[in-house]
Amino acid sequence: MEDKVVKVWDIAVRVFHWSLVFFFALAYISEDLELIHEYSGYVVLALVGFRFIWGLIGTKYARFYNFVKRPSVVIGYVKSLAHPKRYLGHNPAGGAMMIILLVSISLTGVTGYKTKYPESNLLFGQIIESTLIGEANADSGERHDKDEFWEEIHEFFANLMLLLIFIHILGVLYSSLIHNENLVKSMIDGTKKVSNQKE
Repeated sequence: MEDKVVKVWDIAVRVFHWSLVFFFALAYISEDLELIHEYSGYVVLALVGFRFIWGLIGTKYARFYNFVKRPSVVIGYVKSLAHPKRYLGHNPAGGAMMIILLVSISLTGVTGYKTKYPESNLLFGQIIESTLIGEANADSGERHDKDEFWEEIHEFFANLMLLLIFIHILGVLYSSLIHNENLVKSMIDGTKKVSNQKE
């Protein structure tokens, strides 16, 4: 008997995913091409903003309530990785990684904006400056260069994103192998097979 094929990832999730891959890669490799780098970053932030909204109002498997789990559930899932349960949407570890990626890429974009416009009045920037730069000044008695500070923070988050993406890819490959399914294909056509699944 053939497995039933169902739609899991809606078109909005798939377009978001591959657009984010493209524009983050473009921003990363265009560091020396200021205009392309900057506007790619703006597109990335717009995409992330859309995904946060879609996580609240989107289709079943796109919504945060479907895959954001308590830390104990995520840890339990990670401990079971030799024989993990199969989930139709994101598994608990994949859901946690998605949130970490969204937060990290948001921080990459916001710190990039502060690198370009260090005098901007973003609340996030003011908090970071008052805690990190302010403490450094108290210790050294000198005013740190805001431009250099934000550039280093931005570079840190951009490189952290590469590490997280690498872990994400390993997780996708491992899940594809252990469950004998092509998760990359699923993120292209939106479908998965419904045999022995936990929904």
